[in-house]
Amino acid sequence: MTRRGFTLLEVLVATAIMAVAVTAGLSALRTSLRNADRQVELERAASLARRKMDELLAQPALPHGQSFGGVFSPEYTAGVEAGWSALVTPVEAATTPPRPNSVGLERIQLELWWITASGRKSMRLESYRSALFSTDDVDWMLAHPQELLGAPQ
Repeated sequence: MTRRGFTLLEVLVATAIMAVAVTAGLSALRTSLRNADRQVELERAASLARRKMDELLAQPALPHGQSFGGVFSPEYTAGVEAGWSALVTPVEAATTPPRPNSVGLERIQLELWWITASGRKSMRLESYRSALFSTDDVDWMLAHPQELLGAPQ
């Protein structure tokens, strides 16, 4: 006699196999979504950092040797609390010893920070530009020779 259909055991085995496959698929989907969120977060941070660095590079006079910063408006960060801090230091003078009103190189160090569910995260950028050094800049360079570019560590 021929039977048509599946036995209860065959249905249970097929259901168990399907459950394992669906669970693995959902786990992979969750991981992919988490990675996509992280990528969007990093891209937003990089964009904000590039924009802020461009603003700093375009400003002719920035305070040297002291940290300064601010926070970003929520409409630029999609509601995420974020801010920045910067430090500008002269690193190399065109003349040795450095003299006031001489051209040299200054370093702009920028740190961008933002708050996520897992805590505070940050990103750091550094750039250099030419600058006209004031008397205060020369005094700072003479007082901090270890921070100058190419100085022995």
